[in-house]
Amino acid sequence: MQTLISPSLLAADFTNLQADIDMVNNSEADWFHLDIMDGVFVPNISYGIPVVEQINKIAKKPLDVHLMIIDPDRYVEAFKKAGSDILTVHYEACTHLHRTIQNIKQHGMKAGVSLNPHTPISVLEDVIKDIDLVLLMSVNPGFGGQSFIKNTYCKVQKLKALIQDKQADTLIEIDGGVNLQTGKKLIDAGANALVAGSFVFGSNNPAQTISELKKL
Repeated sequence: MQTLISPSLLAADFTNLQADIDMVNNSEADWFHLDIMDGVFVPNISYGIPVVEQINKIAKKPLDVHLMIIDPDRYVEAFKKAGSDILTVHYEACTHLHRTIQNIKQHGMKAGVSLNPHTPISVLEDVIKDIDLVLLMSVNPGFGGQSFIKNTYCKVQKLKALIQDKQADTLIEIDGGVNLQTGKKLIDAGANALVAGSFVFGSNNPAQTISELKKL
């Protein structure tokens, strides 16, 4: 299976967002990664449902929406209506995670669960077969451009072993500090999808950078 690449629009140029969306549309990228932050669950505020709706009007690839917010259940239906194809919630933000996963699926979206760097893989043992995607944070969530946390390689291996043990079909996605070096090691460890923000949009040729990540 080829590596899935999900450029994070948080690092795009919001004064000319359509140009960056067109670039992703015409690139080898697979998804658009949209980081939704509420300033409560994480110490930053990004953008919300109206921006997702506008992105959806011109995006030609699935919207990979990452909710870094408290009480995500309140917004599942709204993000479906806004155009979300994959909706990822944080384990740490969900009191009743199984219910949240089922809610996402009932609204016709792929269900993702994200783990912060300090959260062990073992918390997903009882729900891994219900999850379409696990998003491992390889930085602390809330801001782009952070340094990669090396323990992530070990977490990927543990998650891959859990998925195989439970005979699940869950994808492993990584968010934070992804570049050609860390990306190669992550894929070797068992990751299926890479989120890349500043590494893509801060490069001289973002489409070529996506292509290089795709080849990993």
